[in-house]
Amino acid sequence: MALPQHVPVQVFPQDFAWGAATAAYQIEGGWNMDGKGPSIWDTFCHAKGRVFENHSGDVACNSYQLWDEDLKCIKQLGLTHYRLSFSWSRLLPDGTTSFVNPKGVQYYNKVINDLISNAVTPMVTLNHFDLPQALQDVGGWKSPQIADFFDNYARFCFKTFGDRVKLWLTINEPIIYAKLGYEKGLFAPGLKELGTSVYLVAHNMLRAHAKAWHSYDAHFRHEQKGKVSIALNSDWAEPLDPSLPGDVAATKRYMNFELDWFTCPLFGTGDYPESMKCRIEAQNRELGFTGGERLPKFSEDEPKPLGTADFFALNYYTSRKVKEMTSCSSEVSLAGDLGAERVMDPSWPVSGVSWLAVVPEGLRKLLKYIKETCNNPAVYITENGFSQVGPVELEDSDRCQFYQDTLLEVSKAVSKDGVNVRGYFAWSLLDNFEWSDGFSVRFGLFHVDFCSTECKRTMYRSGKEYKAIIQRHGTNIKVESGKGSK
Repeated sequence: MALPQHVPVQVFPQDFAWGAATAAYQIEGGWNMDGKGPSIWDTFCHAKGRVFENHSGDVACNSYQLWDEDLKCIKQLGLTHYRLSFSWSRLLPDGTTSFVNPKGVQYYNKVINDLISNAVTPMVTLNHFDLPQALQDVGGWKSPQIADFFDNYARFCFKTFGDRVKLWLTINEPIIYAKLGYEKGLFAPGLKELGTSVYLVAHNMLRAHAKAWHSYDAHFRHEQKGKVSIALNSDWAEPLDPSLPGDVAATKRYMNFELDWFTCPLFGTGDYPESMKCRIEAQNRELGFTGGERLPKFSEDEPKPLGTADFFALNYYTSRKVKEMTSCSSEVSLAGDLGAERVMDPSWPVSGVSWLAVVPEGLRKLLKYIKETCNNPAVYITENGFSQVGPVELEDSDRCQFYQDTLLEVSKAVSKDGVNVRGYFAWSLLDNFEWSDGFSVRFGLFHVDFCSTECKRTMYRSGKEYKAIIQRHGTNIKVESGKGSK
């Protein structure tokens, strides 16, 4: 793609958050240093044969020891916000508050304080896929007790860091966590329990989120004045053939199972979409499933999920055309419940990995959908990026074009569609460990040399482009933080 000769006019709110995102397991390394307990991703990677060329996050970008280098990258870009995640097992090695690891607290205190002293607002994710292995050993996200474990962990974090952290995300991408970890077995903990655990795990994540939000609301919000949400991932979907009722219906189902699964409980009715419940029940009857309810019900005795998102946190990467699935499955599964097939439009360029079609206009359409179906919430785009594979190109002009095109679509969503977009976080600050793809896929604004002990960071051309975009839109943002430090 050739870069344009001029930059289209873009409109963003004056206090727009310009950020980049990372996650603990993907960058920190130090997997067993200074008292950290193992996570499910440590276990998953060490089992071998599950990740590209047996890569692991044992060292990754070594951000645990090289945080000062990460901070230099953040400052070079001129970011106003930085999204990071805490390693639950670095703070609480066995997942519970029975023992707090002081070295973990010290590390995250330094990160937070350094960000604030450089006028960068931290956004913290409490759990980004890396559940403590000790909790997995007692049932993990399938156990009803996990919601209480998570609530206790969240309370600990709010109490310890909430005087300075004002933007919290409880859980990252529950649909990916559940689908790839418990349905397809591609992510930790690597289970393939078709059509059952995926719903139970997602349900327990919503329960955990709701409990943590209510804890914050009751015990911390008045003094700390922060906001709490959950990061939801979604594609945008359109019918492959809009003239075919089957494709239109399949597309609606796709959005039900992709996004509405979580937004209806949080922003809508307080329960799962009726169409989703009916579809699963119909599949149970058709396949003669007698193993009980696959889609759990919310208990009247627990904190409700409705209204437990102070803003909408959206991770968007790609779009799909959708057609009705004509073949029938002989066993219950998430794919069978969905009854829809995802199709790539051949006109869409592909970014590195085969699944990532580059569709910036899909983000605008998805933002408008969220406005219309979720009562026009404030939206932070908490992840969005473009990958490279194969030979690394520091002069990554395609990714430069991607950021220009994408942010133009975000601007249109703000100025033309009236979507209340409050910020954009590029994925990712650094090339990092990309889960089952290991280090073979690179999303960073900074290249990382994983072959050197220094893990040298070098800004890509796209990093310079993103920096220029931030500078063009001038930011006089007051850092959202408390005055105290620990």
